[in-house]
Amino acid sequence: MLRRTSFVQEEELTTRGKTVAAALAAAALAVTATGCTSHDKDSPTAVGSSAPAATPTPSLNFQPGAAGIGDPYYPTYGNGGYDVASYAIKVKYDPKTDRLTGDVTITATATSDLSAFDLDLRGMTVQSVEVNEKPATQARTGDELVITPDSGLATGAKFTVRVVYDGVPGSVTDPEVGKMGFFHTADGAFVVGEPESASLWFPVNDHPQDKAVYDVEVTVPAGLTAISNGVPGPQKTEAGWTTWKWSESTPMASYLTTLAIGDYRVVNSTHKGKPVVLGVTKQVAAGAADTSMSHTVAIADYLESVFGAYPFDSYGGVVVKDDDLHFALECQSRPVYSAGFFRRGVNDSVVVHELAHQWFGDSVSVKTWPDIWLNEGFASYAEWLWAEYKHTSTAQKMFDNVYATSDASIWRTPPAKPGKKELFGDSPYDRGAMTLHALRKAVGDKAFFEILKKWAEQKAGGVATTEEFIALAEQVSGKQLDALFQAWLYGTKKPAKP
Repeated sequence: MLRRTSFVQEEELTTRGKTVAAALAAAALAVTATGCTSHDKDSPTAVGSSAPAATPTPSLNFQPGAAGIGDPYYPTYGNGGYDVASYAIKVKYDPKTDRLTGDVTITATATSDLSAFDLDLRGMTVQSVEVNEKPATQARTGDELVITPDSGLATGAKFTVRVVYDGVPGSVTDPEVGKMGFFHTADGAFVVGEPESASLWFPVNDHPQDKAVYDVEVTVPAGLTAISNGVPGPQKTEAGWTTWKWSESTPMASYLTTLAIGDYRVVNSTHKGKPVVLGVTKQVAAGAADTSMSHTVAIADYLESVFGAYPFDSYGGVVVKDDDLHFALECQSRPVYSAGFFRRGVNDSVVVHELAHQWFGDSVSVKTWPDIWLNEGFASYAEWLWAEYKHTSTAQKMFDNVYATSDASIWRTPPAKPGKKELFGDSPYDRGAMTLHALRKAVGDKAFFEILKKWAEQKAGGVATTEEFIALAEQVSGKQLDALFQAWLYGTKKPAKP
C-alpha cells in the first residue's frame, strides 16, 4: 500500500503508506487446534465447485471452529477449523440503487472436527446457507456469520459452503486515511482496503493465512465495465446486463481481491503470453494516469530482473477516483491507484511500489500482520532500486536522506514489531527499506540479490515470517546477522550508519 497525505490540498505525494482497520469489538481469541492451515508452495489447491464431505464417525468430538485465527494485532480476523481452497463469487451490482446480490460457493477442508464454523461478513442480509448442498443453520454475531451444518465435519473432510445474500455494501472509516472497503461512485463502485475489505462484499475467511484461488463473475448494467483480479474470461450481455468473468489461479490473500465497476478507458494487450488489463476511470481526463499505467509491464520486467519471475498469470492496474481514497493498494495482478497520485503528472514510483508488492505481499504474504515490513519495506526499497536503474538517484543517497531526515518516532518503532497503531506508519516502510539496504551493505550485492530471489521463489504462493527471512539471509550469505537485524528491525534506538 502507498498512501497520499492529503487529497484536499495540492501537496506533494507521499512515498509512505498508512492505513488502519476498523476497531474490533471482540476480545482476542487464542489460536487452538481449530486454526486454519495456510497454503504454501507445495500445497495443492482444489478449484472444483463442489466436493463431498467425508462421513464423520460418532466417536469424534465435534466443536465449533474459532471465531478468529488469533493474529496478534487482529485476533478476530479470519476463522479457525478449516482451510479454504477456492471461492466462486457471483455478484450483481446496480449503481442506481447501490444494491449488490451475491451467490458465493466456497470449497474448503476441515482442519478439526467441526460442529459449526464462522465466515467473516460485514453487513448484508444472508438469505440462505447450504453446506454440501444441504440447508444449514446460520446466525449473525457482529461481523461473524456462524454456520451449523446438519452434521459434523470430520478433520480432513472436503466440503462446500454456498451463501446467498444481498444488501448495500459498506465501508469502514479510519480518522487518518478515510474510507476503506466498498466505495460507491457516481458511475459504479470499487473495492479496496487493507487489512480488510473482502468481508464488506462477500463471506470469507478474512486473513492472509488462508489464501485461496478465485473465480469472480460480476454482472452490471450493459455499457459499464467490471474489472477484478486475474485473467479475464468471456463477457455475456443479456436483457440489459453484462456479466464479466475473472479468474485468479494463484492463491490470493482475501484483502487483495478487488472490484472496479464504472465507465473506464480500458487497454487490453498481452505481454510474454499473459493478458494485460489497464483501466483508468473516465472521471479523470486522459493524461498522466494513462501514461503511468502504460509503464506497468516495463516496470514489471525490471522488477523481474531483480526479484525473479513475475509470479502471476496476468498484469494490470486500475485508476479510480474518490475524494475519500487516500492510498494505492497492491490488489493481486491488478493494483488499484487513486487518481490523486497522478494529479501532478506521471508517477512511476507508485507503480513500482505496488508492482513490487506482487512479489512481496501478494505472492509472499505475511503470516501475521506484525510482519508487515516484509511487504512495505521491500516495496519501498524497490522504489530505491528503480531510481538506481533509471539513474535518477542511488539507493545509498536515498538511504542517507531518510536516515538524516526521519522523525525520531521512526527509531522508537521497530519495523518488525511496530504495534497495531503504527502498522502502516513510517517505520515498516522507511526503516524497513533501510534494513534491506543495511543488509545489502553487509553481505554485498551478489548475496543480497540472491537472497531476494530465493525468498520470492521459496515462499511463492504462501505466507512467511521475519524469522524465516533472517534465516535465509544468513544461509545464503554465510554470515551471522543477529546484530544487524536486532539493530534495524527490533531496536528502539537509531542504529549506527552502515
